[in-house]
Amino acid sequence: MEKTKNYQLYMSLLELLDKGQWKDVRHLKTCANMLIGLILSSTVSLTKWIPHTFGRHKISQSVQRRYIRWLENIYIDTRVIYAPLIAEALSKWGDHVVYLAFDTSMLWNTFCIIRVSIVYRGRAIPLAWKVIRHKSSSVAFKEYKDVLIEAESIIKGMNKRVILLADRGFADTELMRLCKQFGWGFRIRIKGTFKVYSKKGKEYYVEELCPKSPNKALFVHNAMLTKEKYGPVHLALAYDKESKEKWYIASNDITSLYTFEEYGLRFDIEENFLDDKSNGFQLESSLINTSKALERLCFITAVATLYLVAQGTEVVKQGKRRLIDPHWFRGNSYMRIGWDWVKAILAKGGKFLSRMYLYGGPDPEPAQASKKQGGKRKKRLANFECNILNLE
Repeated sequence: MEKTKNYQLYMSLLELLDKGQWKDVRHLKTCANMLIGLILSSTVSLTKWIPHTFGRHKISQSVQRRYIRWLENIYIDTRVIYAPLIAEALSKWGDHVVYLAFDTSMLWNTFCIIRVSIVYRGRAIPLAWKVIRHKSSSVAFKEYKDVLIEAESIIKGMNKRVILLADRGFADTELMRLCKQFGWGFRIRIKGTFKVYSKKGKEYYVEELCPKSPNKALFVHNAMLTKEKYGPVHLALAYDKESKEKWYIASNDITSLYTFEEYGLRFDIEENFLDDKSNGFQLESSLINTSKALERLCFITAVATLYLVAQGTEVVKQGKRRLIDPHWFRGNSYMRIGWDWVKAILAKGGKFLSRMYLYGGPDPEPAQASKKQGGKRKKRLANFECNILNLE
């Protein structure tokens, strides 16, 4: 019976994955098996996937070699395979803004994953990525430019407003120019040592302009950044008492308290990396030691993330969350809800997704421990005292 239910998941994944973009059906079938192995074993360890495999290969070593060959196959272009999957997922997004979180993550202090993800209901769904052999999470513009170009090529035909969110490691006027070229907005955290110029040439350091008292914000409009005087850009500067940090955000749109709220969405990609590692797929347990094979492995985790989040989204949308989530309010992520739902179907029966959709706009059921906690978060920024400085 268990094999029959697992086979139902296998056939469902084959249908979901096949949009006519596969050059070889054998690659598709192997991919579906790898996804089942990942979802049911909760690890990227190839040996743990073997018991869940369907197909003609029966010997464990043969199955493992099959997976290794797939990951090392230079003719499998995961970018081409993934693009129609994420495009279909966004087809129900509507006219809402698409926020893209941009960040890096290290594996074994040897490989750096560069990733652009779609911010979605407390998590981030991978959109484009690249793995390089690099000993630092700080990467140059020339290393990550192609990841952004790939992301833009996927999303440009969807006619949606896009805003890129990036930390100060990407505070670069070249990145700002690329966003302008794409027609994207940006909210990028910059360093306090950045120089700011008025149109009349007056010079400031960003940290000098930032309020010194807690819970105060200054919005600097029409500034020029660095010695090259790139701009105009707009800044949101604040000293946050709760986090005890100073925040310097550069934007190509007029700034306000909402700018900080937008930038805060960037932290959802950290949850995405956590899902890849200790909180989900155990990516650091992988023995893969080439950047291209790791990129294909990241494709497997990306599709699994998309699938589980979409599954969780439908569960909540259909009012079935409390069948698997014991919290009174939604306490688990959409990914965890989807994961538990798949396991429940395998144990008790039911139907899997026939399509993977993500829906834009506010989360209809945000995760929170209580209503009181949720309300406290909403009121936090409202207590800031705000001023405006126009450098035009």
